[in-house]
Amino acid sequence: MKKIAIISLIILVLDQLSKIYIKTHFNLGESIDVFPGFKLTFVENPGMAYGLHFGGLLGKYALVILRIALIGGMIYLFRKWTKEGRTTNYLMIPMAMIFAGAIGNLIDGMFYGMIFDSGSQFDESVGRWIEYGGISHLTALGHGYSSFMKGCVVDMLHFPLVDWWVPESWPLIGGKHIEFFKYIFNIADAAITVGAGLLYLFRKKAFPNGFDL
Repeated sequence: MKKIAIISLIILVLDQLSKIYIKTHFNLGESIDVFPGFKLTFVENPGMAYGLHFGGLLGKYALVILRIALIGGMIYLFRKWTKEGRTTNYLMIPMAMIFAGAIGNLIDGMFYGMIFDSGSQFDESVGRWIEYGGISHLTALGHGYSSFMKGCVVDMLHFPLVDWWVPESWPLIGGKHIEFFKYIFNIADAAITVGAGLLYLFRKKAFPNGFDL
Protein backbone atom coordinates (compact mmCIF):
# COMPACT_ATOMS: atom_id res chain seq x y z
CA MET A 1 0.00 0.00 0.00
CA LYS A 2 2.94 2.35 0.61
CA LYS A 3 3.97 2.04 -3.05
CA ILE A 4 0.46 2.90 -4.16
CA ALA A 5 0.30 5.88 -1.81
CA ILE A 6 3.62 7.35 -3.00
CA ILE A 7 2.83 7.01 -6.73
CA SER A 8 -0.69 8.34 -6.25
CA LEU A 9 0.49 11.30 -4.18
CA ILE A 10 3.14 12.32 -6.74
CA ILE A 11 0.61 12.21 -9.58
CA LEU A 12 -2.04 14.05 -7.56
CA VAL A 13 0.32 16.85 -6.52
CA LEU A 14 1.57 17.38 -10.08
CA ASP A 15 -1.97 17.22 -11.44
CA GLN A 16 -3.47 19.71 -8.99
CA LEU A 17 -0.53 22.14 -9.10
CA SER A 18 -0.66 22.24 -12.91
CA LYS A 19 -4.43 22.79 -12.91
CA ILE A 20 -4.36 25.53 -10.29
CA TYR A 21 -1.51 27.29 -12.11
CA ILE A 22 -3.30 27.19 -15.45
CA LYS A 23 -6.64 28.31 -14.04
CA THR A 24 -5.08 31.24 -12.17
CA HIS A 25 -2.71 32.38 -14.91
CA PHE A 26 -4.52 31.68 -18.21
CA ASN A 27 -7.70 33.08 -19.70
CA LEU A 28 -10.13 30.36 -20.76
CA GLY A 29 -9.21 29.40 -24.33
CA GLU A 30 -5.74 30.94 -24.11
CA SER A 31 -2.98 28.93 -25.75
CA ILE A 32 0.79 29.29 -25.83
CA ASP A 33 3.39 27.34 -27.82
CA VAL A 34 5.88 25.49 -25.61
CA PHE A 35 7.72 23.87 -28.51
CA PRO A 36 6.67 22.59 -31.95
CA GLY A 37 3.91 20.01 -31.49
CA PHE A 38 3.16 20.96 -27.87
CA LYS A 39 0.98 23.75 -26.53
CA LEU A 40 -0.54 24.73 -23.23
CA THR A 41 -4.18 25.41 -24.04
CA PHE A 42 -6.64 26.13 -21.23
CA VAL A 43 -10.07 24.57 -21.60
CA GLU A 44 -12.63 23.45 -19.03
CA ASN A 45 -14.34 20.11 -19.31
CA PRO A 46 -17.57 19.32 -17.43
CA GLY A 47 -17.38 15.63 -18.28
CA MET A 48 -14.97 12.81 -18.94
CA ALA A 49 -11.36 12.64 -20.08
CA TYR A 50 -10.18 14.35 -23.29
CA GLY A 51 -13.11 16.77 -23.40
CA LEU A 52 -15.85 14.13 -23.71
CA HIS A 53 -19.08 14.73 -21.81
CA PHE A 54 -22.73 13.82 -21.91
CA GLY A 55 -25.94 15.39 -20.68
CA GLY A 56 -26.11 18.44 -18.47
CA LEU A 57 -25.92 18.47 -14.69
CA LEU A 58 -27.48 15.01 -14.37
CA GLY A 59 -24.76 13.56 -16.61
CA LYS A 60 -22.14 15.35 -14.54
CA TYR A 61 -23.55 14.03 -11.27
CA ALA A 62 -23.66 10.52 -12.71
CA LEU A 63 -19.99 10.82 -13.72
CA VAL A 64 -18.98 11.97 -10.23
CA ILE A 65 -20.82 9.03 -8.67
CA LEU A 66 -19.18 6.67 -11.17
CA ARG A 67 -15.72 8.00 -10.27
CA ILE A 68 -16.44 7.60 -6.56
CA ALA A 69 -17.57 4.01 -7.15
CA LEU A 70 -14.43 3.33 -9.23
CA ILE A 71 -12.16 4.73 -6.52
CA GLY A 72 -13.97 2.74 -3.81
CA GLY A 73 -13.67 -0.43 -5.87
CA MET A 74 -9.97 0.12 -6.42
CA ILE A 75 -9.35 0.66 -2.70
CA TYR A 76 -11.08 -2.66 -2.05
CA LEU A 77 -8.91 -4.40 -4.68
CA PHE A 78 -5.68 -2.85 -3.35
CA ARG A 79 -6.42 -4.18 0.13
CA LYS A 80 -7.42 -7.58 -1.23
CA TRP A 81 -4.31 -7.92 -3.40
CA THR A 82 -2.03 -6.78 -0.59
CA LYS A 83 -3.44 -9.47 1.73
CA GLU A 84 -2.99 -12.07 -1.00
CA GLY A 85 0.60 -10.96 -1.69
CA ARG A 86 -0.21 -9.84 -5.24
CA THR A 87 1.96 -6.73 -5.10
CA THR A 88 3.93 -7.08 -8.34
CA ASN A 89 4.91 -3.79 -9.97
CA TYR A 90 3.25 -4.91 -13.21
CA LEU A 91 -0.09 -4.73 -11.40
CA MET A 92 0.31 -2.14 -8.67
CA ILE A 93 2.03 0.70 -10.56
CA PRO A 94 -0.49 0.89 -13.44
CA MET A 95 -3.40 0.56 -11.02
CA ALA A 96 -1.96 3.32 -8.81
CA MET A 97 -1.74 5.58 -11.88
CA ILE A 98 -5.38 4.93 -12.77
CA PHE A 99 -6.38 5.42 -9.12
CA ALA A 100 -4.59 8.78 -8.86
CA GLY A 101 -5.99 9.98 -12.18
CA ALA A 102 -9.55 9.20 -11.11
CA ILE A 103 -9.07 11.10 -7.84
CA GLY A 104 -7.44 14.04 -9.61
CA ASN A 105 -10.40 14.65 -11.91
CA LEU A 106 -12.87 13.91 -9.11
CA ILE A 107 -11.39 16.76 -7.05
CA ASP A 108 -11.99 19.22 -9.90
CA GLY A 109 -15.59 18.21 -10.45
CA MET A 110 -16.50 18.15 -6.77
CA PHE A 111 -14.64 21.17 -5.37
CA TYR A 112 -13.38 23.60 -8.04
CA GLY A 113 -16.74 25.37 -8.19
CA MET A 114 -16.39 26.02 -4.47
CA ILE A 115 -12.80 27.31 -4.38
CA PHE A 116 -12.49 29.47 -7.53
CA ASP A 117 -14.30 32.76 -8.14
CA SER A 118 -15.09 32.00 -11.79
CA GLY A 119 -15.60 29.02 -14.04
CA SER A 120 -17.85 27.50 -16.68
CA GLN A 121 -21.43 26.94 -15.50
CA PHE A 122 -24.39 25.01 -16.82
CA ASP A 123 -27.28 27.24 -17.92
CA GLU A 124 -30.49 25.23 -17.69
CA SER A 125 -32.40 27.82 -19.73
CA VAL A 126 -30.32 27.07 -22.82
CA GLY A 127 -29.22 23.55 -21.87
CA ARG A 128 -25.50 24.05 -22.24
CA TRP A 129 -22.32 25.04 -20.41
CA ILE A 130 -21.49 28.75 -20.50
CA GLU A 131 -17.86 29.83 -20.56
CA TYR A 132 -16.46 32.88 -18.79
CA GLY A 133 -13.90 35.61 -19.35
CA GLY A 134 -10.88 36.71 -17.36
CA ILE A 135 -8.56 34.85 -15.02
CA SER A 136 -9.83 32.87 -12.03
CA HIS A 137 -8.65 33.38 -8.47
CA LEU A 138 -8.69 31.05 -5.50
CA THR A 139 -11.25 31.91 -2.86
CA ALA A 140 -12.36 30.56 0.52
CA LEU A 141 -14.08 27.16 0.42
CA GLY A 142 -17.77 27.66 -0.24
CA HIS A 143 -17.38 31.17 -1.68
CA GLY A 144 -16.72 30.10 -5.28
CA TYR A 145 -18.66 30.59 -8.47
CA SER A 146 -20.73 27.46 -8.00
CA SER A 147 -21.53 24.72 -5.50
CA PHE A 148 -20.52 21.17 -4.59
CA MET A 149 -20.17 18.79 -7.57
CA LYS A 150 -20.65 21.59 -10.12
CA GLY A 151 -17.01 22.38 -10.91
CA CYS A 152 -15.31 21.66 -14.22
CA VAL A 153 -12.15 19.68 -14.90
CA VAL A 154 -9.19 21.81 -16.02
CA ASP A 155 -7.39 20.60 -19.17
CA MET A 156 -4.25 22.09 -20.70
CA LEU A 157 -1.95 19.56 -22.41
CA HIS A 158 -2.29 19.94 -26.17
CA PHE A 159 -0.21 18.04 -28.72
CA PRO A 160 -1.31 19.13 -32.21
CA LEU A 161 1.33 17.08 -34.02
CA VAL A 162 -0.32 18.09 -37.28
CA ASP A 163 -1.79 21.60 -37.33
CA TRP A 164 -2.34 22.62 -40.94
CA TRP A 165 -4.69 24.77 -42.99
CA VAL A 166 -5.27 23.20 -46.40
CA PRO A 167 -4.55 25.70 -49.20
CA GLU A 168 -7.70 27.23 -50.68
CA SER A 169 -6.64 26.09 -54.15
CA TRP A 170 -6.96 22.39 -53.25
CA PRO A 171 -10.18 20.79 -54.56
CA LEU A 172 -12.85 19.58 -52.10
CA ILE A 173 -10.82 20.08 -48.90
CA GLY A 174 -9.36 23.52 -49.64
CA GLY A 175 -9.49 25.92 -46.68
CA LYS A 176 -10.14 23.21 -44.10
CA HIS A 177 -8.19 22.91 -40.85
CA ILE A 178 -6.53 19.55 -40.20
CA GLU A 179 -5.33 18.86 -36.68
CA PHE A 180 -3.92 15.70 -35.12
CA PHE A 181 -3.90 15.12 -32.10
CA LYS A 182 -6.66 17.65 -31.29
CA TYR A 183 -7.66 16.44 -27.81
CA ILE A 184 -6.69 18.56 -24.80
CA PHE A 185 -6.14 16.72 -21.53
CA ASN A 186 -4.43 16.91 -18.15
CA ILE A 187 -1.98 14.92 -16.05
CA ALA A 188 -4.80 12.90 -14.45
CA ASP A 189 -6.09 11.88 -17.91
CA ALA A 190 -2.56 10.96 -18.97
CA ALA A 191 -2.04 8.85 -15.83
CA ILE A 192 -5.26 6.93 -16.48
CA THR A 193 -4.40 6.36 -20.14
CA VAL A 194 -0.78 5.31 -19.51
CA GLY A 195 -1.81 3.14 -16.56
CA ALA A 196 -4.46 1.35 -18.62
CA GLY A 197 -1.98 0.92 -21.48
CA LEU A 198 0.69 -0.58 -19.20
CA LEU A 199 -1.87 -2.86 -17.59
CA TYR A 200 -2.90 -4.15 -21.00
CA LEU A 201 0.68 -4.43 -22.25
CA PHE A 202 1.83 -6.43 -19.21
CA ARG A 203 -1.49 -8.17 -18.55
CA LYS A 204 0.04 -11.65 -18.49
CA LYS A 205 2.50 -10.62 -15.78
CA ALA A 206 -0.03 -8.50 -13.91
CA PHE A 207 -2.59 -11.33 -13.98
CA PRO A 208 -0.56 -14.56 -14.32
CA ASN A 209 -3.60 -16.66 -13.40
CA GLY A 210 -5.90 -14.87 -15.77
CA PHE A 211 -8.11 -11.88 -15.04
CA ASP A 212 -8.94 -12.99 -11.53
CA LEU A 213 -9.78 -10.04 -9.28
